[in-house]
Amino acid sequence: MISRYATAGLAALALSACGQASEQPDVEPEPTESAEDETPAEDSVSIIRPDADVERQAELLEPLRQRISFDEGGSTLGATAKAELAQVLQSPQFDAGGRITLRGHTDSEGADAANLRASQRRAEAVRDWLVENGVSEGRIRVIAMGEQNPARPNAKADGSPDEAGRAFNRRVDLSIAIPAELAAPRPEDEKPTLVEQVSGEN
Repeated sequence: MISRYATAGLAALALSACGQASEQPDVEPEPTESAEDETPAEDSVSIIRPDADVERQAELLEPLRQRISFDEGGSTLGATAKAELAQVLQSPQFDAGGRITLRGHTDSEGADAANLRASQRRAEAVRDWLVENGVSEGRIRVIAMGEQNPARPNAKADGSPDEAGRAFNRRVDLSIAIPAELAAPRPEDEKPTLVEQVSGEN
């Protein structure tokens, strides 16, 4: 009799313990980090270009050579000549500050002495225009060439005058030298001309 009651009591206690255990909420274990889950930090990338602090290298220049027209003769600057000179003033070679050389030319018609004087007046007319437009006179060199060094033939093959050639020869050749630090290198096989050596434009 006693053993029956003891057995029943033990069974009730066991059921009570099971009920308490089932009432407790499930607790999930804290996750653990693994080597695979670790995401490496991205390498920082600079948006500044590495050459941002490097000064831009100055542009290298070739000497400027410009024909100033006196096709109609005389020593007065026409509209075409003034337009050509205005282009010179806008050029990077002019801004570089090198010496300006003006070589006056004529065609072959007339006496040599008269042509020499005419070429001088043409070069001086160009010089005066440049000075009036803000160029220092000390930067300018004037050379009278007369009828020497024609750019085109003054006569045709049959000996008759070549009027188009003569008109082209009535001119002033303007050149601007480039300071050494801005001058583009010459090809090894290109030597300065005798005129460049004499005038210091090489």
